[in-house]
Amino acid sequence: MIIDAHGHVHDPVGLHLDALDAAGVDRAVLFPTRPHPERAGDLAALRQEFAVLDGALGGQGGSREGFAGALDEVSAAVSAHPDRFVGFGSVPLELPDQEIERAVAEDVVGRGLRGIGELTPAPGRAGRLEPVLRAAADHGGLPVVVHGFAPTTADDLRTLAALSRRHPGVPLVVSQLGGLHWMEAVELVRDTPGMYLELSTAFLVIAVRLAVREIPERTLFGSDAPYGDPVVARAMVERATVPGEVRDRVLGGTAAELFRPAR
Repeated sequence: MIIDAHGHVHDPVGLHLDALDAAGVDRAVLFPTRPHPERAGDLAALRQEFAVLDGALGGQGGSREGFAGALDEVSAAVSAHPDRFVGFGSVPLELPDQEIERAVAEDVVGRGLRGIGELTPAPGRAGRLEPVLRAAADHGGLPVVVHGFAPTTADDLRTLAALSRRHPGVPLVVSQLGGLHWMEAVELVRDTPGMYLELSTAFLVIAVRLAVREIPERTLFGSDAPYGDPVVARAMVERATVPGEVRDRVLGGTAAELFRPAR
């Protein structure tokens, strides 16, 4: 089974299904999103969507009410296409700890979603994942996915590794290969058994090749669609690997174990 470990809700959802079909991808992990860049028809419209994205990455809009619409979109897409999508739910990180734990219980577990993410802590605020990891542990070790590209800093990645060591029963996935800090991300994930590295938005084939070589059982194919494309992301993985067990794990075997999609 080929599983794209990083996708966001598309409007309309058919655009996403078409992209997965073109890539020969069986299923995708689906995260909620407030920006919708696939709606943009020109540069001005795309700037508007990216302004929403910049706000999200900066920690703005941190209320459960602000997340509700995006969670509804995920739930609707998973309900309509349960054979193609594995739904995740996000929670606002700047809420008080008890409210974060309640949000995980009600907005993720209560909706029947399979994990938590994609979380986007503001730069220097990766420590706010700790109450999320505690809640994930309370619900059987739900996987947690955190944004890895800019504005995530190298210090944030080190904080995530420290948190993972404190909560070893919760799989913690760093997405986008850690962005510009990919070498440090590879080292941290390699040396932290509870961490995984998702490979979307990689800009160097050599980075993907090195990541897979260093952590073959904890690297995950992902596209970050609609920002990336499943066809291109799969081609990157296949150029960086050889046919066989390791490639199969990266393209879906590890994700199937980690995210437990329904059969």
